[in-house]
Amino acid sequence: MQKVNEFLLFLNDYLGGHQWFVYFLLGTGVFFTLYLGLPQVRYFRHAIRIVKGKYDLAGDVGDTSHFQALTTALSGTVGTGNIAGVALAIHLGGPAALFWMLVTALLGMCTKFVEVTISHKYRDILPDGSVSGGPMYYMKKRMNITTRSGKIIRTGAVIGGFFAFATILSSFGTGSLPQINSISDSMFTSFGINHALTGGILAVLLGLVIIGGIKRIAKVTSTLVPVMAFIYIVGALLVIASNYQNIIPSLGSIFTDAFTGSAAIGGFLGAGFAFTFNKGVNRGLFSNEAGQGSAPIAHSAAKAHEPVSEGMVAILEPFIDTIIICTITGLVLLSSGVWNEKIENRFEQADLTILDGAYSESIEMDRTLMARAFSNDTSLALFSGTLEVGNGEVLTENVTLIHAESFAENVKVTQGNTMYTGPLLVKDGVVQFSDASSDQGEIYFTGHSLIHSAALTTEAFTRSIIGDRGKYIVSIGLLLFAFSTAISWSYYGDRAVTYLVGTKYVIVYRIIYVAGFFVASFTDTTIVWNLSYITIAIMTIPNLFGLLVLRKDIKGTIKDYWIDFRKAWPHEDLPVKS
Repeated sequence: MQKVNEFLLFLNDYLGGHQWFVYFLLGTGVFFTLYLGLPQVRYFRHAIRIVKGKYDLAGDVGDTSHFQALTTALSGTVGTGNIAGVALAIHLGGPAALFWMLVTALLGMCTKFVEVTISHKYRDILPDGSVSGGPMYYMKKRMNITTRSGKIIRTGAVIGGFFAFATILSSFGTGSLPQINSISDSMFTSFGINHALTGGILAVLLGLVIIGGIKRIAKVTSTLVPVMAFIYIVGALLVIASNYQNIIPSLGSIFTDAFTGSAAIGGFLGAGFAFTFNKGVNRGLFSNEAGQGSAPIAHSAAKAHEPVSEGMVAILEPFIDTIIICTITGLVLLSSGVWNEKIENRFEQADLTILDGAYSESIEMDRTLMARAFSNDTSLALFSGTLEVGNGEVLTENVTLIHAESFAENVKVTQGNTMYTGPLLVKDGVVQFSDASSDQGEIYFTGHSLIHSAALTTEAFTRSIIGDRGKYIVSIGLLLFAFSTAISWSYYGDRAVTYLVGTKYVIVYRIIYVAGFFVASFTDTTIVWNLSYITIAIMTIPNLFGLLVLRKDIKGTIKDYWIDFRKAWPHEDLPVKS
């Protein structure tokens, strides 16, 4: 597993984890915001009216209503990114990472508007009357190259095929694997339910829902999304209210270090601007998926006589998902103080590193050096050799145990239900657990360190007037959030399969999707998250490129919308002059 994790990290360093990807994503949002004149602000009120059905016509073609398309797309975005993703961003980049998540969402409102508009315009109506759409269709129809001699080179089909393949991968990396992984972890932490049991039950329920296609999916998500949002937000507000004295300082910490990076506080060792910026933007994209090209697949099924109105509905998604829900989660983490506090926990193997050399958190130079290492600004020597353990205590001198980007304290090594005694082979800082004797049970490390992802949010929810019962709110919220995300992403994947090989293979995809959903319930958390980073990037890159190529088509389509709108609704107040 460690080798797999290292390979995924290597790939991510050149894709979503690299600075060029962050600038490409934000740059596209900035360009369209200026090119179209702040549509996310000017059209916001109009978008709400469309969702209410004010401008619906009897002959509109599609499988779902505007509201159902919005909730289906929201169920695909409101998931672990809002609970675990925010916690991971703050864990890695500090409070300032939340600022960059919000910036990504503000620009993402425009990007969502653009990608949904152009995808809805070039959707396909299938022979059975159902709708199939998404970026792969506008790519196939509008991104071919015509030579001077008039010959058409069908590059659009190639790009569309690559995007569809990336969508299938991302349906696992974004919609299936990390969702059930977070659910099973939360259910185990809160209720002690076995990971595989949780995965098995939910896999059966998932199969029953997705077999019914988009109409059943839309019906389920339009019920789940409002319920799950209400439960989670009420619980979060209770935590924030219980720590009211920290609200203003928490808000301040989000903005004060936005352009300098987050300073070291408590167990958090600090993060430079570039690292904070990168993690905030990446987690923002994972949360609202603006530019990824996933939401246009759901919106393409909406009933509409023209595409722009559905694009306007999409403006609301990043606002609800990131600006509202993620901000609330961030305030829960910051006001409760758990984000930089070391918590007793069982160490994840992929988060545990053993350094060659003795470093101390009490020494400022060591803290600075460690912070630089976490931000990839320098590297430290990794320990290789035999780690001697006696009665659960690490006896080998001149080594430092790091877990979850923090100095580990009060470390114990356990085998089964007893303290471990014996050697442990370590190679390049990684404990080779498979080489140790397992007759007495599994060997694992426990101790105090920072925690992240869903476990961090769960701990934060216990810091309120409702006490330990707060963790049940996270568990229930995470269950509903993540399960609905898995439902929506199954639809995105089967539309991609339809595009590539036709509808007859959709059932095969659904079977594999459900099977992967089950397996991920007991797979290492870190590996699952790192896989999701890569699949997001390879899906986003061709979509952003396509949007920029078709910018004039997009602008012309919006202009035509307002001309037709004036004719159809002459007495309606216009949100803009155009």
